[in-house]
Amino acid sequence: MKKILPILIPLSLLVVLFLHGKNQTSFPSTKSVVYQEGDLQPTETQRKVERLVFGILSNYHYRKIPVNDSLSSKIYDAYLKELDPNKVFFLASDIDELEKYRLTIDDQLNDGDLTSAFAIYNRYQQRMKERYTYIDQILQKIPDFTVDETYQPGREKVKYAASKEELNDFWRKDVKRQLLDWRISGKADTTALRELKERYKRSEKYLARTRSEDVFQVFMNAYTESIDPHTSYMIPRTAQAFNTDMAQSFEGIGATLRLEGDYVTIQDLIPGGPAFRSKQINPKDRIIGVAQGDDGSYVDVIGWFTDDAVKLIRGPKNTVVRLKLLPAGAGTGSPGTEVRLVREKIKLEEQTAKKEILTYNQGDKKIKLGLITIPMFYRDFEGARKRESDFKSTSADVKKFLTEFKTEGVDGLIIDLRNNGGGSLIEAVDLTGLFIPKGPVVQRKQSDGKITQEVDRDPEQFYDGPMAVLINRFSASASEIFAAAIQDYKRGIIVGEQSYGKGTVQSVVDLDNYMNNEKEPVGQLKITLEKFYRINGSSTQHKGVSPDFALPSAFSAEEFGESSQPSALPWDMISPTNYQITSNINPGLINKMQTSFQARLKSKPDLIKLKDDFERWKKIKELNSISLQIDKRKKELDDQKKKPDESQAVMDNIAGSAADTPEGDKDKKASTADKHAKDVYLKETQQLLADWVLGPLPTKVAAKPSAKK
Repeated sequence: MKKILPILIPLSLLVVLFLHGKNQTSFPSTKSVVYQEGDLQPTETQRKVERLVFGILSNYHYRKIPVNDSLSSKIYDAYLKELDPNKVFFLASDIDELEKYRLTIDDQLNDGDLTSAFAIYNRYQQRMKERYTYIDQILQKIPDFTVDETYQPGREKVKYAASKEELNDFWRKDVKRQLLDWRISGKADTTALRELKERYKRSEKYLARTRSEDVFQVFMNAYTESIDPHTSYMIPRTAQAFNTDMAQSFEGIGATLRLEGDYVTIQDLIPGGPAFRSKQINPKDRIIGVAQGDDGSYVDVIGWFTDDAVKLIRGPKNTVVRLKLLPAGAGTGSPGTEVRLVREKIKLEEQTAKKEILTYNQGDKKIKLGLITIPMFYRDFEGARKRESDFKSTSADVKKFLTEFKTEGVDGLIIDLRNNGGGSLIEAVDLTGLFIPKGPVVQRKQSDGKITQEVDRDPEQFYDGPMAVLINRFSASASEIFAAAIQDYKRGIIVGEQSYGKGTVQSVVDLDNYMNNEKEPVGQLKITLEKFYRINGSSTQHKGVSPDFALPSAFSAEEFGESSQPSALPWDMISPTNYQITSNINPGLINKMQTSFQARLKSKPDLIKLKDDFERWKKIKELNSISLQIDKRKKELDDQKKKPDESQAVMDNIAGSAADTPEGDKDKKASTADKHAKDVYLKETQQLLADWVLGPLPTKVAAKPSAKK
């Protein structure tokens, strides 16, 4: 999911208010802690930063959460989960002993006391070292693959191991599963043993490289994310990488990565970048190997730090990098997929809107539809500040497309916002203004309760014909503002999935501005300061935008979206603002369209297949058992290879119409009669617009095709 770029607001007032009357150099000494040899210890600067972040969040975060035992408990649980999400390092006895810290964290925050954070981490580090010692022991020989036993990779819901022997059994099976899959793939046992030894030795070296600032960041994010999932603290190294990503001026594949457990995981895809256009990479995919060029051997990156993996993935433009991926939702033992990418210079301003003319046949009639795909809401703020007449922006580009569509005589318009994670709020407002006479577009509420409106004041309605807005689970923030306004004004129909549900505004605070006496940079804080509300008064938080015509979805809100975040701000309502509903949508016509649409959901082969594929994919994701007996494991892998339809359907649905043909696939592009042939969402949106323009055809109920087994 593409993260929205932070909507920056002036911070000078915040600085003055916060520093007034505060003594930032006076910190009480923390209680005496005895550290063992090899333990990591917090620095005095980190203690100051903890107290500073505590003060900023307590005073200026949108959510005013009491700092009490309840918050302390949430931070404690979040920290344990961040360190050991699969419960494969800590023992139950460790948790019993560490429980004494559960209700002390809230008292320590304001004092700059990091006792709990480092005590918990140092026990974690001790257990990790024990694991590496045990793994080295069992990697002395190949296990017996004829023994009939199973392995459960997902342990989030299990209890912590009661003994080292119980934990040893899990790790023995985990190592056996990896060696077994390598044998089945044709790799020699001696090679497999050597490579797995190298992997764990490398991970052990990474553990030794961990510094106190790494521990500090993990703990601080357990704190910030217990308040709100979009608030985070970044140590200087992470802040630098974040700023580079925001500038979008690096050479690479166009993806944001994050370490989750042992896996470097795809978090977001930059629209238009190589990873996005490949149609083969999705959020939550895990990178397990990286290779350079077309002939380079793969480097195993399981257990690597994110910044080290990034060094392998980034590189000069026009060079090839190959990734080996474990797809999102796939079990740990699932076959990996390989993707070839050509690195490019990634620039934000290049990820612009595209237009296309589509011809659609409705019975014996033919209509012409304009398709505008908007990967993000972009705006050249510098050009706008200088009052340049032709500065680059989403609304300006779309306005030009609409002019061309008028000349070409389109009968309807589709705005495709799938995978659009947001961007400029101004552009969301200006884009809405092209389709309504004038009026409010979105409401903003600050932490002090003050409510303001973003208003389109231009009375010109640049396009007033039939229109549909296409959204999916990855449409967020500014996309939701636009789609919600179109829906509330009854200006067009919304088609697709429920959107992400991100209705909050963040700003980045440079903490160096608060700590002038520190010799080294201290990092940045991304903080939530406002919430968005629709003009009808409903928050877009959690609920997002529900489509008027809901298509089959691979993701539930609880699985992927704001609702999947335990600390997400709640949905609520404020008073609606005054706005004039348009006369574009006739309730009678919409009812007829709904009748035809619901009939198609039950009878149209591609819609039935899409729903069935999604249902089977969801069931596959829930599987949590892998055989470690070689013949049974071969059959499991063969069965997975024979049924690629489910995951492919999900990938095609996520990619939508925004992705170009992959690099090196030009011949295929030229020979393809319909590049949108697999885009069920887009085809159904065309059908709905045809129903609007021409009126629905009489419903024909087709025989339901038999589902693939």
